[in-house]
Amino acid sequence: MNEVKTPKRPLLFYYCIVILVLLLFNALIAPYLTSAQVTEVDYGTFMSMTENQEIAEVEITDSEIVFSDQDGNLYETGLMESDTGLVERLYASGASFSSEIVEETSPLLSILLYWVLPIVLFIALGQFMSKKLMDRAGGSNSMMFGMGKSNAKVYVKSSEGIKFTDVAGEDEAKENLAEIVDYLHTPDKYTEIGASMPKGILLVGPPGTGKTMLAKAVAGESNVPFFSMSGSEFVEMFVGMGASKVRDLFKQAKEKAPCIVFIDEIDAIGKKRDGSLGGNDEREQTLNQLLTEMDGFEDNSGVIILAATNRPESLDPALTRPGRFDRRVPVELPDLQGREDILKVHAKKIKLAEDVDFSRIARMASGASGAELANIVNEAALRAVRDGRGFVTQADMEESIEVVIAGYQKKNAILTDQEKHIVAYHEIGHALVAAMQTNSAPVQKITIVPRTSGALGYTMQVEEGNHYLMNKEEIENKICTLTGGRAAEEVAFGSVTTGASNDIEQATKLSRAMITRYGMSEDFDMVAMETVTNQYLGGDTSPACSAETQAEIDRQVVALVKKQHQKAVSILSENRTKLDELAAYLYQKETITGEEFMTILKGQRPALSDLKTNP
Repeated sequence: MNEVKTPKRPLLFYYCIVILVLLLFNALIAPYLTSAQVTEVDYGTFMSMTENQEIAEVEITDSEIVFSDQDGNLYETGLMESDTGLVERLYASGASFSSEIVEETSPLLSILLYWVLPIVLFIALGQFMSKKLMDRAGGSNSMMFGMGKSNAKVYVKSSEGIKFTDVAGEDEAKENLAEIVDYLHTPDKYTEIGASMPKGILLVGPPGTGKTMLAKAVAGESNVPFFSMSGSEFVEMFVGMGASKVRDLFKQAKEKAPCIVFIDEIDAIGKKRDGSLGGNDEREQTLNQLLTEMDGFEDNSGVIILAATNRPESLDPALTRPGRFDRRVPVELPDLQGREDILKVHAKKIKLAEDVDFSRIARMASGASGAELANIVNEAALRAVRDGRGFVTQADMEESIEVVIAGYQKKNAILTDQEKHIVAYHEIGHALVAAMQTNSAPVQKITIVPRTSGALGYTMQVEEGNHYLMNKEEIENKICTLTGGRAAEEVAFGSVTTGASNDIEQATKLSRAMITRYGMSEDFDMVAMETVTNQYLGGDTSPACSAETQAEIDRQVVALVKKQHQKAVSILSENRTKLDELAAYLYQKETITGEEFMTILKGQRPALSDLKTNP
């Protein structure tokens, strides 16, 4: 889609024009409107003209001498105080003395030239610039410099815009929006049966899932004007300006109906009105105006509102009710097939080797959003360029996943020999505990190469397919796997380090969720002890129970994590030989694959030189 723009000249251009006019006036016209021209000469010329009796009139001041010749030409020269006989010589030459030899400019003309004319020019400039600003804002004298005018970007159809085919992984959302586009193209088949399109469609989902891209695809598919504006652009410093912008936006939309109005991040103006004393009057007035425009006494037929947010729980109920936003379209994180489709869409822009397996990459990138997948493809292309290749390989794609997840390899981070041994045991502890339990994701890769995210190593597990539900045993096994790193340090070295901080955080979070949200505690049964806020922005929780109950929850969380920690220690103690063998191998190789790990675990270890390694 191409934004409709009108060529505009900067205000500095008009300022320069006025200054140039004033300079030309002073240089070319003003001298002819003032007194006659006076020629400056040296004192010797003045003395010669005196001796030759060529001076008609003379005026002597404290600093200069002004005189005229017989033809009326004016001259001036400096005064020589040492010339004591000057006056006598001038009398002798026949010159007459005068105090008004130079005619002064008329006082009225001076006022007109030096006061009135500049003021008139600057007033005219101000009126001209004010008119220009009004025209840019849409033209209304009731709004100072267009502050209350909508600055929404207007798009028209373009052959190079984003289409629905450029958006993958969100089939349900595309189906909902394709219906809107079809209605705009052929409204008759809907009106014949008595159906009407929703007035508003709300796109909700986590950041990076493609809400704005879907809106761009609607703009690319439809043949109607498309207005795009961010919610924060409605908020102004002056009260009432935001509401004025809403009125102007809908006024423009009605004039171009049928059309689509897209408001990105609508939660900036659509938050719940709580009525508190510290409320934002400007935001609430803007919201009230938006509510009236969407479903008030005036009919908005032909104007479809498309909005996006990742905080739907914060929106005012009057805004999300049917009649305003009739349809809510979830834009969730893509599943396995969706991730594969998104990777293929973005991979069209780069050159690929024949060995690239999108299905494997999609499984490794579990939980990634569309924006992260696009970044993975781009990072793979950048890695290929750094290596001097003209195409992207499977290794590039897999390494780019690790870059997005854990950061780049820290090539200058040198661990001591003892630290390297500890990290090797730590990561093998995770992998070995996971392998010795049922219902655990297979190990894909183990590395002890430090990353820029701060991780000294990591163990990557990859699910075989889509995994939507987890039972109690699977969550407990995952907690046990998370404690496996610390357990390996205890078994091998008899001490602990700070390397398990992230593991501890994740294990505690999972244990608390089991008890407070998933109803997997025998004492609390199916009672929710916490509520989730900001579902799409991290999923923060807030307690919904008494302080005594929270204390009991803390005790149960500690007991659950401690139980799984002891289970991990038991597993590693029983398999101490394999733990030592795998840790020594990882210490020597630094990075091993899941296939290498399972080969050694099953007792089928080949010679070190025959094993496949990752650079």
